[in-house]
Amino acid sequence: MSSATSDTARFSFDGERMIIGHRGLSSLAPENTMAAFRAAVDHHLAWVEADVDVIADGTVIICHDSTLDRTTDRTGRYDALTVADLSGIDAGSWFSPRFNGEPLPTLARLIDLMNETGLNANIEIKPNETGREATLRLIDGVVAQLERLRPGVEVIVSSFSHVLLHLFKQRAPKVPVGCLYEKHTLSGDWRSTLEIVGADYIHPEDSSLTREQVQAFRAEGYGVNVWTVNSLSRANELFNWGVTGVFSDIAHHIPRR
Repeated sequence: MSSATSDTARFSFDGERMIIGHRGLSSLAPENTMAAFRAAVDHHLAWVEADVDVIADGTVIICHDSTLDRTTDRTGRYDALTVADLSGIDAGSWFSPRFNGEPLPTLARLIDLMNETGLNANIEIKPNETGREATLRLIDGVVAQLERLRPGVEVIVSSFSHVLLHLFKQRAPKVPVGCLYEKHTLSGDWRSTLEIVGADYIHPEDSSLTREQVQAFRAEGYGVNVWTVNSLSRANELFNWGVTGVFSDIAHHIPRR
């Protein structure tokens, strides 16, 4: 599956920091849209993050929430939609009139952009709320799209659902994965969880993260990508502690070296 393997992701950055545009470059364009991902390319970012879930026909869409209310002109859940419905959903006008008509994107469109530009991505699989069948469709859909990546394009798959991430890793063992943690869920069993999942990265919340924790993660050989960091001084501090990357809404302002 292209170069998106654990072997190629073992943190040999040659001094280059992994600066990941959170939901694209979401301070300049509506989050999780192609406009936000293209803005990241235009600002020479190497990495973006995108949240994915699945709809009725098995299409993997890019959307953070489990409903359309916050980031589109529609309301309610998207589970019953099909790909034919997506172009009629406005995912941009809430952000600015300049983005009127920006459609709700699919993972396939992001993969196309990655293949075209060399953009790398962290794909966050959302814990699907509708049950086992949809969850397995989501995993299968993500795997199918990642198999389209051209050589040289990198990807990390992450999730707060470590069970889901373990299932994904079984289906795609060579794809690097990262366990996401909120501050209140990061406990002393993190090492056991990462080992069981087969993780390459740990993605902890910035709030309350300590240097000692970062050093412990790195000492065990894991990459550490921290979310969501919108302070230049905090980003600098974290990199001085040894983190490998940060997710940021202002990724274009954070120095890469």
